[in-house]
Amino acid sequence: MKKPYNPEGARRSDIIPLKDGLAALVRAYRLGGKLNEVTVVSSWERVMGKAVALKTQEVFVKQGKLFVRLTSAPLKHELVMAKTRVVEMINEAVGEAVIQEVIFL
Repeated sequence: MKKPYNPEGARRSDIIPLKDGLAALVRAYRLGGKLNEVTVVSSWERVMGKAVALKTQEVFVKQGKLFVRLTSAPLKHELVMAKTRVVEMINEAVGEAVIQEVIFL
């Protein structure tokens, strides 16, 4: 049987936008948490700036805590004093409260 004519501009009722489909896929496979953690790590340089990123050795997330290994003791001291602001900036960049605490190593 031949399919009925469907001009390119017309939408069928069973077609959903790509954004909605991807969101449903992430929910179905429960990947939201891990996806947010990867977003936190990848956005570290953009959020904190190039100077801090150059003195950062390692960034990883484990159980809602962001671990950051720095090469500069004075920078580490300065960031420890501004922990709450760092948490706010990271969560704001992700758009969700992913990080509860930052630990500088």
